[in-house]
Amino acid sequence: MAVPHPSSAVVLKEDRLDYTPFPSSVSLARRRTARLVGEWGYPGVAGDASLIVSELAGNALLHGRVLGRLFRVHLMLTASVVRIEVSDARGEQCPKPRSPADDEQFGRGLLIVDALAARWGVTPRTVGKTVWAEIDLGRAENGSGNRAD
Repeated sequence: MAVPHPSSAVVLKEDRLDYTPFPSSVSLARRRTARLVGEWGYPGVAGDASLIVSELAGNALLHGRVLGRLFRVHLMLTASVVRIEVSDARGEQCPKPRSPADDEQFGRGLLIVDALAARWGVTPRTVGKTVWAEIDLGRAENGSGNRAD
């Protein structure tokens, strides 16, 4: 599912920030995402966006961590989507959804991303990878948080 960001999409708003690979960075990224997406006029999808960032940043921390390297959260708003990208330095560790047992504590993050995002995938980089997800803005009604599915 490696669909890169469409080059024809005009980015209306954008935010990019590098984080230290510590657990507190995941909550910082989640809160920043919720605030920015709301400020950009889409409070109805801010919760979904922040949960996706939390899951992808958590994966970058757990599976993509390289000593001395940061992970990056890049948010983009176009006329039709909120795009979330989380980049880390470990390209050999590509995420794949799995079916954890009921008593397993971990393993549901990408299932959550898949449920909330219209599409998601992985793009290799020269060093590392970017895991991205897109939320279609047509799914929210007037920024109220109600979906028009």
